[in-house]
Amino acid sequence: MNLPANKKKISIVCFSGDFDKMVAAFTIASGAAATNREVTLFFTFWGLNALKKNKGRAATGNSFMAKAFNFLMGGLNNLPLSRLNFFGASPKLMTMMMKKHNVATLPELVEAAHALGVRIVACEMAMRILEVEQSDMIEEVEDVVGVATFLNDSEDAHIIFI
Repeated sequence: MNLPANKKKISIVCFSGDFDKMVAAFTIASGAAATNREVTLFFTFWGLNALKKNKGRAATGNSFMAKAFNFLMGGLNNLPLSRLNFFGASPKLMTMMMKKHNVATLPELVEAAHALGVRIVACEMAMRILEVEQSDMIEEVEDVVGVATFLNDSEDAHIIFI
């Protein structure tokens, strides 16, 4: 990539599948992109849940363990709140509060990040372990990369873990 010499870079490692953490990751990513920064979101392990194409629970993968883990991860619309989840009710309540206060919802934040040119990539190793294919992911996923590629692409970037 050829960047202007003064363009700052931010890379966000999304390793949590919690609703509030994904809201924070996409909010920071969108804000950074809107202020002319190059932004990469790198999703690994439970963070991959936010990228699932299937809106509900699906037992994807070949092995019993992969099917079990992937079934438990219900996708972007089923992310739990990191605290006080109340059996899944809290993310829905939080989304209602966000709408009431004219704050972008998580799906809207994903759409905004994509529209602003945020690069969304998935971790090849985590996908292999969880037996997830790129075809299982939302279309906004630009690439599947390994850690070395992510680190090379993130050279001179501020790296944030969420």
